[in-house]
Amino acid sequence: MAKYDFDLIVIGGGAAGLTVTAGAAQLGAKTLLIEKEPNLGGDCLHYGCVPSKTLIRTARLYHQMRRGPEFGLPQVEVPPVEFAKVRDRIRHVINTIQKHDSPERFCSLGAKVIFGYPEFVDEHSISVEGKIYSGKKICIATGSGPMIPPITGIKDVSYHTNKTIFFMDKLPKELTILGGGAIAIEMAQAFSRLGSKVTVIQRSERILKNEDPDFSEEIKGILEEEGVKFFLGTKIKSITPIGGGVRVDIGINETGDDIAVQSDAILIALGRKPNIDGLLLEKAGVDFDKQGIKVDDRLRTTQKHIYAAGDVIGKYQFTHAAGYEGGIVVTNAVFRIPRKVDYTYMPRCTYTDPEFACIGMNESQCKASGTDYELFEESFDRNDRAICEGAERGEIKLLLDKSGTPLGIQILGSRAGDLLSYWVVGLKGRVKTSTLAQAVHPYPTFGEINKRVVGAFISKKVFSDRVKKGLKFFFNLKGRACG
Repeated sequence: MAKYDFDLIVIGGGAAGLTVTAGAAQLGAKTLLIEKEPNLGGDCLHYGCVPSKTLIRTARLYHQMRRGPEFGLPQVEVPPVEFAKVRDRIRHVINTIQKHDSPERFCSLGAKVIFGYPEFVDEHSISVEGKIYSGKKICIATGSGPMIPPITGIKDVSYHTNKTIFFMDKLPKELTILGGGAIAIEMAQAFSRLGSKVTVIQRSERILKNEDPDFSEEIKGILEEEGVKFFLGTKIKSITPIGGGVRVDIGINETGDDIAVQSDAILIALGRKPNIDGLLLEKAGVDFDKQGIKVDDRLRTTQKHIYAAGDVIGKYQFTHAAGYEGGIVVTNAVFRIPRKVDYTYMPRCTYTDPEFACIGMNESQCKASGTDYELFEESFDRNDRAICEGAERGEIKLLLDKSGTPLGIQILGSRAGDLLSYWVVGLKGRVKTSTLAQAVHPYPTFGEINKRVVGAFISKKVFSDRVKKGLKFFFNLKGRACG
């Protein structure tokens, strides 16, 4: 029987890798965690979720400071933003959370942590800075990085990605953003609110192209009202350094017009690529393509003792998805219980203001798959708490199948990400729609909007003509008292 240094080797100290490491070590597996960066936490902590949400909160507060008269307050003259101070707060938040992801903490759980660049030697061995470690089982959780497309001239200019945009010394007067996904749109609104003149250039005909068109158009309209300019349906022809800034030459697909967009900074948010360069996966016999490492529904690679989880497999590139997949790996690799991934109810949230959160199928997906559905909607301007807080913009969509079971929910509105938790538990727990409708919510809260949209479905049944006729027959009800 072969002997190995470790029961499990985990490559990558982001959300998936840390979940696997903590779980395996606490279950008694001798675990080694390898991280190439100088700190644990991965892209989410250092360059993604944490710094972006910190920046978004800062931008929202700055925006609110100028909205005093809308709430009966005097107009306040707000001085320009000193981005160096914003940057320092972002670093402070990262450093605070970093303490929870320290090597000392994982050592206390029983895992060994080392830093360096890992390379596969064979299917069970990994070299780090010249030293070889062997593992009975291995999990690859190296995450993803920004994808830089082969645009003419891109190598001749300085540009930002999510790894640098949060740590600038000063706020750009003009910022061009390439991309129309969640990261691009979140940053467009945040920097516009902080005082940058923002232009978004998107190759497809609309932003957030995987969402229902009415929601993506509504979000676009909100950002336009705040000053963001959009060029959609474009072809990026070239990028050129000009003065102290950058010029992006684009063609508009619909009209054939050529347009030049100049700014002093550019953010590239055109997608992600798996972090697999330098791992020498071929030496381990692990198959991969440009989307990521290939895995089965138990997250096993082509080598059944080697697992992969998180962004590196190219599925759902969310921190919560990576954590979920990490749990799947622990169940399979340590408990040896065959557990499969199930993404049916994987939630997602875009942190614009208002937020946009979803779970399950949307209308576009239902139509594309030929799934019959019934739509129920509720507007935030009918929610008393939203009215109190001046947050009436937005709505919730509930899609039900013929039996009244939820197919999906989309929420555009204040605190949508938190409101979605109601549906995460409801759908995952297969809670009946009638049970959701009977729940009592404190008044006044945003949570009542969830009950109202379910109530619309229940009301359609309870207050039907058939029910009214039955009650009239059995109890001699006299009907309407007005009109």
